[in-house]
Amino acid sequence: MFARTERLLLRPGWAQDAPALYAAVADEAIVRNLASAPWPYTLGDAEAFLETERLPAEPSMLIFRRTLGAPQLAGAIGFGRRPDGEMELGYWIARPFWGLGYATEAGRAVIAMARESLRLPRVHAGHFLDNPASGRVLHKLGFRPAGVAPRYSAGRRGLAPCRDYALELGAEEDVSADARMAA
Repeated sequence: MFARTERLLLRPGWAQDAPALYAAVADEAIVRNLASAPWPYTLGDAEAFLETERLPAEPSMLIFRRTLGAPQLAGAIGFGRRPDGEMELGYWIARPFWGLGYATEAGRAVIAMARESLRLPRVHAGHFLDNPASGRVLHKLGFRPAGVAPRYSAGRRGLAPCRDYALELGAEEDVSADARMAA
């Protein structure tokens, strides 16, 4: 799947993206907040991530900042299946682009995909408690807290407390989410 927003291009990752992906994500401050990325992160890990086959119902995209020149890799976003079968949103943003609203902008685009193309009834997400910035993004996207539970982080090599969230994608929820966005 592809999406274009005011400032971003979201597209699947390709093999030739491996060096840029490695350069963007090989930062312990990023990897420690991801569930499955190992630390230290290597070029081989980036290559393996890009080679992973994805189901059409579980898209994964790189986030590129649109510029007057070549787009710049700013992060990644996508959906994966949780052990309980529910869909989960995951994302990360490269450190030079923190605080610029790219996670929220990309999140809005993929939530629209979830609703309109994938026709999902709900999406889950989560953030480790020591990463409150990710919680603010999820709140802006309309997610509601659904509890705290330990979750494994490969980058941390262990469990850490994670706040879980859910977003209902039905019409009634859309209206309240739009109202929150306007506030």
